[in-house]
Amino acid sequence: MLPYPHSPTNEADNTKLLNVFDQKMEKQEQISTGAKELLYQSGFGNSFSSEAIQGALPQGQNNPLVCPFGLYAEQISGTAFTAPRKLNQRSWLYRIKPSVTHEPFKPRTPTHKKLVSEFNQSTSSATPTQLRWKPEEIPDSPTDFIDGLYTICGAGSSFLRHGFAIHMYSANKSMENCAFCNADGDFLIVPEKGRLSITTECGKLHVCPGEIVVLPQGFRFSIDLPDGPSRGYVAEVFGTHFQLPDLGPIGANGLAATRDFLVPTAWFEDEVHPGYIIVQKFGGELFTAKQNFSPFNVVAWHGNYVPYKYDLHKFCPFNTVLIDHGDPSVNTVYLCPLISVLTAPTDKPGVALLDYVIFPPRWLVAEHTFRPPYYHRNCMSEFMGLVYGKYETTVSRGTDETPSKITETMAFMFESSLIPRVCPWALESPRMDHNYYQCWMGLKSYFSHEGSDCYNKEIQSKHS
Repeated sequence: MLPYPHSPTNEADNTKLLNVFDQKMEKQEQISTGAKELLYQSGFGNSFSSEAIQGALPQGQNNPLVCPFGLYAEQISGTAFTAPRKLNQRSWLYRIKPSVTHEPFKPRTPTHKKLVSEFNQSTSSATPTQLRWKPEEIPDSPTDFIDGLYTICGAGSSFLRHGFAIHMYSANKSMENCAFCNADGDFLIVPEKGRLSITTECGKLHVCPGEIVVLPQGFRFSIDLPDGPSRGYVAEVFGTHFQLPDLGPIGANGLAATRDFLVPTAWFEDEVHPGYIIVQKFGGELFTAKQNFSPFNVVAWHGNYVPYKYDLHKFCPFNTVLIDHGDPSVNTVYLCPLISVLTAPTDKPGVALLDYVIFPPRWLVAEHTFRPPYYHRNCMSEFMGLVYGKYETTVSRGTDETPSKITETMAFMFESSLIPRVCPWALESPRMDHNYYQCWMGLKSYFSHEGSDCYNKEIQSKHS
């Protein structure tokens, strides 16, 4: 059933609407090639289960004496065992060989010098100046996701399990015979150019620009680039996980719907891979270990600690319908506890370690209101990014009150209650826009007090 805004009045109208729907579906298939081959489960925070071979999931218990098909039972925990039940995250994986079957880890050579998880005066700098960078160039030499990942800014420490890091990546080749594991925190990846085909221990995910993916701490994954060069943003949170913001007086529905989050289904490979490399990020440093099999050997799994993706076009934004410009917190996708999709919380109610906020296409209809983003001095720190289109910026003045629609744009913001420190290579980057401040310098003063002298003299006489 198609969710038409009105019932078609005749067969011609019906055909026209169906053609429009078909065109949209065709376009979606073109930007998400491979999506039809993948099956997903939907939901956020659910207890999921999946098996690539029927009967591979043990029934009635997690860790039987002998698992079906001779599999090993392995639990992966995203929280402490004793975390409250509503916050507890863990999954059971039933795999051909356990993940511990590898050689000792050694520091990766050559070292990766542009990844930071400990933000202090020796690794980064504080600056109150607004900063802006131009898009990063795609590298000339072969570069995969790991080598193309570098830190821009952040706060806190992965060792203390509190803080965040914001990275960018620019890559031109798929990861080969290796997998990456982040032991420091959760990755939230926002592709800006090129699709990502991600293999995880829970299955496969296809992610294109306009979608996001969360890869939780501890999961091993590999990223292929089906379109060739790819570029994007990565937010990392230490010591907590992303969750959906509360809706408050919005009610039960709106913003990011839980049914629109997609989780992979079980997929495995049982092949010998001599010299397979596990690259582990641990305390901001990279380590490698060898094994002779693929880590993606999980035949079945169940639990609520899983990788997942979300299509930003399905976000249901809220906006003012009469006067004034609402606060951007109404667009939060995630809290890591704002318009928020996701958030990562702190222990203070309503204060986020990191929010993921989007500015999607939407109508502007407010009367007698300055509709662009208002001028704002914020106690929070903001990192803005653009997936496609043009960013909706503040302008000097505006008088048009005709309803208008912002289209063909997808901007986002990482917002944090912590003060970010900026890495030296970001401050010294040739992509830094040193003239960014100039965009504000042309603002004019429209202040006028002509005709107010009589009023002021009257006020002064009353107080003399």
